[in-house]
Amino acid sequence: MTAQPSSPSPPAGTPAIQLMSATKRFRTPNGSAYTAIRDMDLIVEAGEFCAIVGPTGCGKSTTLTLVSGLEKASDGRVLVHGEPVSGITPGVGFMFQNDAILPWKSVLDNVAAGPRFRGVAKATALTSARDWIRRVGLAGFEDRYPHQLSGGMRKRVALAQNLINEPRILLMDEPFSALDVQTRAKMSNELLSLWDLTKPAVVFVTHDLEEAIALADKVVVMTAGPGGTVKATFRVDLPRPRVVQEIRFEPAFVDLYHQIWETLRAEVDKAYVQTTGSAVAS
Repeated sequence: MTAQPSSPSPPAGTPAIQLMSATKRFRTPNGSAYTAIRDMDLIVEAGEFCAIVGPTGCGKSTTLTLVSGLEKASDGRVLVHGEPVSGITPGVGFMFQNDAILPWKSVLDNVAAGPRFRGVAKATALTSARDWIRRVGLAGFEDRYPHQLSGGMRKRVALAQNLINEPRILLMDEPFSALDVQTRAKMSNELLSLWDLTKPAVVFVTHDLEEAIALADKVVVMTAGPGGTVKATFRVDLPRPRVVQEIRFEPAFVDLYHQIWETLRAEVDKAYVQTTGSAVAS
């Protein structure tokens, strides 16, 4: 999903994303209120790659839906490029866990769908789509349909679908979680290469701490839900460009992993106790 830019560029220095004491409550089937996130503060600068980690149910995905405008905050403020989010946010791409490619359309038509929807001439949209298909490594597969592609290839189509629209913000909700380890690493490298072309602000939700550190400029750790919020933020001062398979062996990477895990572990243990009702040995 990608909403397209329709507003002028914000003043220099304006954060791409800003959550200020944002709270989101949902009504449950029995009529009670469930608080997904509470008093959450988060800033993501323009061009910054931010990864969010935390236990299941802490509100990571809810945070993305507030930024995208798919949900509205119950309390607090959500700003994108300095403007309050009041509906589907323009200039935002969203990659879900399950890809949103259309099964009845070819790879070429799937990637060209966004520009065509915006009124771009068909020939121009198809030319741009072929270029992005090449960039994600699928040249020669333009006429294939989704059922003829591997999981990794489908993710490449989904990336091209989003990036062809040159979003200023890219939201990614565990986009590679269903892939095997080798394909996941390749897709992570592909993502970094493509992100470097246009440098959108990225918010990448993952349960994989290694993946978060390997990709991001900063890692945000959330507390256990309900009512998850930001517990700590860690800068990732590792050089770019990065090769995901190799950077994990760097001493600085290992040190940072241990620092973040010490913060994250308590929240994972807390979430486990909440779901099983049993004590966890640290």
